[in-house]
Amino acid sequence: MSAQETVVTPEEVRTFYLRLKPEIESAGYHFGPELEMTLSLLEGCLINEKRYGYACCPCRLAARDRAVDLDIICPCDYRDADIAEFGACYCGLYVSTEVAEGKKPLRSIPERRPSEEERQKRKAGRENPGAEGVQTLPGGLSYPVWRCKVCGYLCAREAPPEVCPICKVKKDRFERFI
Repeated sequence: MSAQETVVTPEEVRTFYLRLKPEIESAGYHFGPELEMTLSLLEGCLINEKRYGYACCPCRLAARDRAVDLDIICPCDYRDADIAEFGACYCGLYVSTEVAEGKKPLRSIPERRPSEEERQKRKAGRENPGAEGVQTLPGGLSYPVWRCKVCGYLCAREAPPEVCPICKVKKDRFERFI
């Protein structure tokens, strides 16, 4: 075995799966319906954790620099938008309720991650509000803020979550707050 090769055992993967499954389901998320594929993706996350010190998406090329890879550390910044639009995240680890229940088929998900150049522009915009080419909402926000009408939970993202992580109501109980 070379120094570059990183190995995780099937027991490590299974333990990771069994620990994460109730956590993600209580937050309104679901693993993909094919257990073998889910375990393979979780194995990739664990390998990346051992290699780099953080569990970046196993379907994307890591820069080996946590600051550069922050947006692709699992769960990645693009998960919720991908689930809302396509029923699954880019790698298929997380899926919508409809996909998990077999009511909607899995399909190909295009890469949502911006190019390196675009990520640099966005970073500059965060460090320098009002920078050219950086889109913001009124009040300087990058994303709309959604409010759960039941418990008051707030989240800033493109769309409300499928399920409120606090009180577990469905996304139709959210309103756009800002």
